[in-house]
Amino acid sequence: MSLPRRADVARETAYDVLRAVREDDAYANLALPASLARAKLEPRDAAFVTELVYGALRGRGSYDAVLAACVSRPLDKLDPRVLDVLRLGAHQLLAMRVGAHAAVDQSVNLARAKVGPAPTGLVNAVLRKLAASDLAGWLARVAPPRADDPVGHLAVTHSHPRWIVEAIRVALGGDLAETEAALAADNVPPLVTLVARPGRADVDELLALGARPGRWAPTAAILDAGDPGALAPVRAGRAGVQDEGSQLVALALAEAPLDGRDARWLDLCAGPGGKAALLGGLAGPRGARLLAVERQPHRARLVAGAVGDTADVLVGDGAEPGWAPASFDRVLVDVPCSGLGALRRRPEARWRRQESDLDSLRPLQTALLRNALDAVRPGGVVGYATCSPHLAETRDVVVAVTAARTDVETLDARGLFPGVTDLGDGPHVQLWPHRHGTDAMFLTLLRRR
Repeated sequence: MSLPRRADVARETAYDVLRAVREDDAYANLALPASLARAKLEPRDAAFVTELVYGALRGRGSYDAVLAACVSRPLDKLDPRVLDVLRLGAHQLLAMRVGAHAAVDQSVNLARAKVGPAPTGLVNAVLRKLAASDLAGWLARVAPPRADDPVGHLAVTHSHPRWIVEAIRVALGGDLAETEAALAADNVPPLVTLVARPGRADVDELLALGARPGRWAPTAAILDAGDPGALAPVRAGRAGVQDEGSQLVALALAEAPLDGRDARWLDLCAGPGGKAALLGGLAGPRGARLLAVERQPHRARLVAGAVGDTADVLVGDGAEPGWAPASFDRVLVDVPCSGLGALRRRPEARWRRQESDLDSLRPLQTALLRNALDAVRPGGVVGYATCSPHLAETRDVVVAVTAARTDVETLDARGLFPGVTDLGDGPHVQLWPHRHGTDAMFLTLLRRR
């Protein structure tokens, strides 16, 4: 009697990451490297695992719609462990160059190894049925007709919750074609973008190590291949990995026109330190000094590691400031938000976040912006930033706060993004993955009268 075949280590590793994301609220970008290190996989197998994990997370909405048509019971009645196996199998069959026999057979072995023998028959039957058509064919069957329900159609075909599709559509003025482009961009893995931290590194040094220039920011370089941590400037903290949109936001605040002195800068929500490191490097040559504030001690340590000696780091709560009012010249308040602007790099967030989360975030965002405006002196500038395109945490917050004050004017931020196209009517700036190749960062610049 032959022994049951075991699932291969690569697929087991991918399954372990999906389970950690589901059960422990782990972030895939943190759980995956740790799992790969434990598994000690060859580069080719590690790349296979990475595609499996991120592909299954990005495609979950589409795959669940297809799987629901292949299973005789509601998906929420399945053992979640079995559903993880089915999602991994679906991604192999519908989006990867994995033969149907291998994908089904290894998925059965994975179910046996991780769940037990009971569900193997179901896994085998469902994935064999799924393999009878390609993804386009399945989506034509399971997605709502575009003419009848355009938002529902886009939600299934581009694997986003309906409420996120609707929010993006509203933020784009109702344009369904551009909404579809934005959703498609969320499903494309982002480029590895580096930042040369001013005063410590320059872009030419990164280019000499194999990177190429960024598209917009003078501090940005793109690494098409290789491990950024292997580069000497990154290891030394003189450069870092940072989305180009985040770099543009910090650069815009640093160049915003103000009246009077320019000596004290404040980053009110500094963790994990990327923008603070950029601002600190820009402040020094001007004779200014940055104070980077972070509420969580472990994140404050990350900030300290990023800024080096270019800024002072304070463990404190921006919602309960401990400094004198009107004492800073430039203030960045990059508020906690839904993170919907970074779904390319954190695909699990689209399934973890709920629309109701925005209601709980709104009071904090509002309080932080008020405190930022109180912290800046008359003539100084506040930059309100979020990594989200959702109007409820971008323009709506700014309008609500500024409507209650008579000492604030809104600056047109577009002129502080030189060369960047498609920035809309202003005065706010909303970046987009499909337009700019960046995360969907938002920025409003406010000057205290």
